[in-house]
Amino acid sequence: MSIDNEQGGKNSMTARKSRLSNTISSQGKIPPQALDLEEAVLGALMLEKDALSAVIDVLKPEVFYNIAHQKIFEAIHILFQKSRPVDILTVTAELRTLGSLEMVGGAYYITNLTNRVASAANIEFHARIISQKYIQRELIRISTEIITNAYEDTTDIFDLLDQAEKGLFEIAQNNLRRDTQKMDDIIKQSLATLEELRTKTDGLTGVPTGFTGLDRITGGWQKQDLVIIAARPAMGKTAFVLTCARNATVDFAKPTVVFSLEMSSVQLVNRLISGEAEIEQEKIRKGNLQEWEWQQLHSKIGRLTEAPLLIDDTPALNIFEFRAKCRRLKSQYDIQLVIVDYLQLMHGKGEGKGGGNREQEIGSISRALKSVAKELDVPVLALSQLSRAVESRPGLQGKRPMLSDLRESGSIEQDADMVLFLYRPEYYGITEDEQGRSQAGIGEVIIAKHRNGETGIVPLKFVGKFVKFTDLEEDFNAPPSSFAADPSAGMYPSQDFEKQSNVIIRPSKMDDYNDDDPPF
Repeated sequence: MSIDNEQGGKNSMTARKSRLSNTISSQGKIPPQALDLEEAVLGALMLEKDALSAVIDVLKPEVFYNIAHQKIFEAIHILFQKSRPVDILTVTAELRTLGSLEMVGGAYYITNLTNRVASAANIEFHARIISQKYIQRELIRISTEIITNAYEDTTDIFDLLDQAEKGLFEIAQNNLRRDTQKMDDIIKQSLATLEELRTKTDGLTGVPTGFTGLDRITGGWQKQDLVIIAARPAMGKTAFVLTCARNATVDFAKPTVVFSLEMSSVQLVNRLISGEAEIEQEKIRKGNLQEWEWQQLHSKIGRLTEAPLLIDDTPALNIFEFRAKCRRLKSQYDIQLVIVDYLQLMHGKGEGKGGGNREQEIGSISRALKSVAKELDVPVLALSQLSRAVESRPGLQGKRPMLSDLRESGSIEQDADMVLFLYRPEYYGITEDEQGRSQAGIGEVIIAKHRNGETGIVPLKFVGKFVKFTDLEEDFNAPPSSFAADPSAGMYPSQDFEKQSNVIIRPSKMDDYNDDDPPF
C-alpha cells in the first residue's frame, strides 16, 4: 500500500471526525447513524459474491450516512448492474473511473473495510439497521422543515399540510416495502383461509352487499378490491351505496366509513332514516310527519343508531387527506369497508394544485384508491359519473352503459377490480322488458368487469320514495333468502341458477385486456 493512499485514508477519517464534531457543537445532537455497520456491510459486500443479492432491495446509496460510503456503494451497485464481480480490486477500479477514489480515502480505506468483518452472515440484519437509521434521519429532516415553515406567517397552511403528508408518504412508499414471500408460506396462508371458508355455508367471503343475487356472484365486497360503481345522474348511485353501507353495518356489524363529497352528513342520515323507517323522503326533508309516523320512526331507527357507520362530509377532499383519515379510522375502528361518493369530486394533490390534465389527475386518484385498499386490506367502493355518450346513443336499448362510457376513464377501468353500472329502464321510459314484465321500479346492477369472477346483470327493486334498493320480490323470481347448503354445489346451487336467482351470468372479460397492462 502506498504512503499516499495511507495518508488519504487518514485524511478521510480526520474529515469525518471533524464533521461529527461540528454537528455536535452546533446542534447538540448528531443524526441517527451506524457508521460501524456501514463499514461492516460494505466490507462484507466485497468479501462474498452472493451478499449483495440479499440486500440490494434494502440498500440505496443515500441510506448511508457517510458520503464516502455512499460513493463506494454506488460503485458496487454499478458493478452489480453490469453483472461484474464485486471485490476490492473491481470496486477500486470503478471508483477510479467515477473519479471518486481519492474522495473516499483511496485504496487503503477500501482495503480496511474488508478487515471490519469476517463474513457476510448477518449482512441482511445489519443492512436493515442502516436503513432504519436513514428513515429516522428523513423523519427528522421533514419534521424540521415542517416546524420551520410553520413559523412563517406567509406559509399557506394547506400547502404545508400537503407537503407534510406527501413527505411522510414518500418515506413509507420508498422504504417500508413488503418482503417477498416463499411459496410454502403463501400456501399455508391460503389453506388457512380455505379452512376458515369451509365453515361458512352462505358462500360469503367478503363484506356482504345485502343483495342476494349480487352476493352470489361476488361473494361480497372482497378485501383489497377497488370497486367502481358508475351511472348517469339520478340513477341512484348514492342510494345504492348507502343501502350497501346500511346492510353491512346494521345486518352484519361491519364497521364502514362513507366519504361524502357531494352531500352533507345530515342529508345522508335523513336518507338512511327514510329507508329504515319506511317513511317518504319528502316528509322527512320537510319534517311533515304524523304522530304515528313519529312513533314508527323512533321504533325502527334503534338498530341504525347502534350501527358502526362513520360519515365524513369533508368537501373537496384530496387523496393525501383521504389516505391519512383511512389509516386513522382503520386503527381506531377497524373499518371493513370504505365508500367514496364520488371520485370526480376528489383532488389528487393539495387544494388548488391541479398538476397535469384532469384525466391524469383522475388516474392518480384511482391508483391511490387501489393503494389504500391494498394497504388497509379493505374493499374500497368509489362512485363515478358516466359520460354523456350514453344519452347520445340512439334507441332505448342503447342507453345501457358500457365500459367506454366511464367519464375521464383514463386508468379507472384498468385500476378497478370490479366495475358496476347502475341502470333503471324506467328512467328512459322503458315500461316492459322482452318478456313483457313491468320495468316499474326495476334497477339493474351491471357487472361489466370482474377481475376475479363472472360478469352479469343483477336486477334489484328501486324504492324511490324511500331512496333505497332492495332484493326483488317473489313475483319477480327473486333469489332465495339463503345460499345453497349443498357443499358440492359451491356458490351456485344448480345448473338452473340463472333462472332461480334472476341473474344473467357472462364469462369473465379478463381476456379482453392487454397482458402488458398493470395488474391493478
